[in-house]
Amino acid sequence: MRDYDKRFSRLEERLAKAADALRDDLKKRFDSLESFVQQEVESLHQRLKTEKSERVDALKELTRETRDSSKTLENRLSQLDEHLSAAQGDLRTRILDQSKTLLNEIHKSHSEMESALEREAESLRNDKTDRATLADLLTEMALRLKDELELPGK
Repeated sequence: MRDYDKRFSRLEERLAKAADALRDDLKKRFDSLESFVQQEVESLHQRLKTEKSERVDALKELTRETRDSSKTLENRLSQLDEHLSAAQGDLRTRILDQSKTLLNEIHKSHSEMESALEREAESLRNDKTDRATLADLLTEMALRLKDELELPGK
């Protein structure tokens, strides 16, 4: 029995040593695993911080570009509005000048036509024979043809 006791004692000691060795080995592995996980978490945390910082910078840059584009667009629209106003004013001035010119030409043409019409009317008045003179002339011709007209000095 003592022999068995010794064997069991040694076996227990070996088992205890093996358990202690296993425990130490597991503790080292868990420590190593914990260290690895902490490094990975720290690495991920750092990458997230970097990515967040990059995104914030990109957002700031995008905001600045948008603001600059907006200002540029406002300036262009303002210039276009000014150009349009100037062009519209110039067009109105040209239309007014052209309408005045056309009105003057119409008045001139009207005056020339009126003068020409007056000249033609005067010419017709001077050149035409009135009805009474024509009637006397025709009556005289009729009397001469009938030889009924007495001429003075015959």
